[in-house]
Amino acid sequence: MTKANLVEEVLTLGDLTRRDSEVIVETVFDAVIGALKKGEKIEVRGFGSFRIRQRKPRVGRNPKTGAKVDVPAKRVPYFKPSKELRDLVNPTEAELSNHPAA
Repeated sequence: MTKANLVEEVLTLGDLTRRDSEVIVETVFDAVIGALKKGEKIEVRGFGSFRIRQRKPRVGRNPKTGAKVDVPAKRVPYFKPSKELRDLVNPTEAELSNHPAA
């Protein structure tokens, strides 16, 4: 799914213009990015949480030349899905047998 697909999904929810839908999607993304930049954790109940993980500096290797390369420390965004989301994506065998195939 792309950002344009998300805008389309929001557009179908109600009496919104395309521009309103774009603003909503952009605002959500900007809020998540802004919070992560400040080192804050974002938690959406039933969906998951976004946080920053600190990576230590390390010595890497250039795959083309084999030369050693110093890779600096950096902060990386990380998403941890909630149990509810994991269960929705991976239904159990009992749930599968209760639902007829579509």
